[in-house]
Amino acid sequence: MLQMYSNWSGSVLSQGKENDKLETMRGDIALGMIAFLFVQSVTGCPEKCQCMETEKVVRCTGTGLSQVPRGIALNTEALYLQNNQIHTISNADFTGMLQLQTLDLSNNIISNLSSDTFDGLHNLLILNLANNSITNVDNKMLHSTGNLHQLDLSFNHLTSLPEGLFNNLQNLTSLAMHQNQLQHISRSLVDSLPSLQAILFRKNQWKCDCHLTGLKLWLESFLYTGGKIDEILCTEPEDLRSKDLMRIPHELFQVCSSIKDKSSHVDSDQRSPTIQTLQHKLEPEHSPDCTPKAKQRSGSLRHAIATIVVTGVICGIVCLMMLVAAVYGCSYAFIMAKYQRELKKLDHLGPDVEQENAEEKEPLDSSLV
Repeated sequence: MLQMYSNWSGSVLSQGKENDKLETMRGDIALGMIAFLFVQSVTGCPEKCQCMETEKVVRCTGTGLSQVPRGIALNTEALYLQNNQIHTISNADFTGMLQLQTLDLSNNIISNLSSDTFDGLHNLLILNLANNSITNVDNKMLHSTGNLHQLDLSFNHLTSLPEGLFNNLQNLTSLAMHQNQLQHISRSLVDSLPSLQAILFRKNQWKCDCHLTGLKLWLESFLYTGGKIDEILCTEPEDLRSKDLMRIPHELFQVCSSIKDKSSHVDSDQRSPTIQTLQHKLEPEHSPDCTPKAKQRSGSLRHAIATIVVTGVICGIVCLMMLVAAVYGCSYAFIMAKYQRELKKLDHLGPDVEQENAEEKEPLDSSLV
């Protein structure tokens, strides 16, 4: 009996030791897998991509990707994803990439960008989103990219930019917005970019009315301080089409009409209909798009033509008077010179003439005697 108990206890102890060894092995395997996954997350390379670990560069260009690949090393500093079929991106695609400095997503089919798309990318310096299908961006999309130096949103379908989009981009030096469908840009947007050195706005649907005067004034100041811009050609109104915004005189832009508050409407409702009708006739009408009126344009043109004609006539009269004065002066000088020559000639011939006169007088005197 005692022998059987000792055998049973020995087997239990040995089984416990085996279980401990098995648990230890399982723990080691789990730790090994975690370590492997960690190493893969830091130094791994996704399929269809080329990774240069020493340069910390990952290239996944032109491989037909429909989304940002998983398994990109977290210490990547440059990520190139251009020339693919990526249609959506989210914050989860770049989580943990705290060292990312260059992100190229150009030549894809991205349509929208949310407010948290680039969250956590505090070291991002270059962001290229050119040649996509972006129609809308959130005003907080770039609030985490305060160190951004270059932003390219060209060749998209943007019709407007939200207020506050560039509020945190104090270090931005280059902004490309060409080849979109922008009609207006608020001056406050570009005014929030103190380090900007170059801006590209060409080939948009610029509507050169009162809403664009703020941008025009800002661009004039920007050029004066050494900034570089390209041509901003108007598409509307018709008489300014293909004209460079920077060459259009300020006088051609109307002042935007302010929106009346409710109290003004209440006051106007209390007035008599006769006064309201009279005031409506006297006040200038402002269309919603504040496009210059045709009559005002023709009046300005007639005034300009009349000014040119009057100026030309006056200049012609002055030139004719100067010509007459010049001819008179030359004639007078010629006559005086001729007179002086004749006078000198007479002075030279004076003694001979007197002698001849004396000889002619002698016979006459003798005949009289």
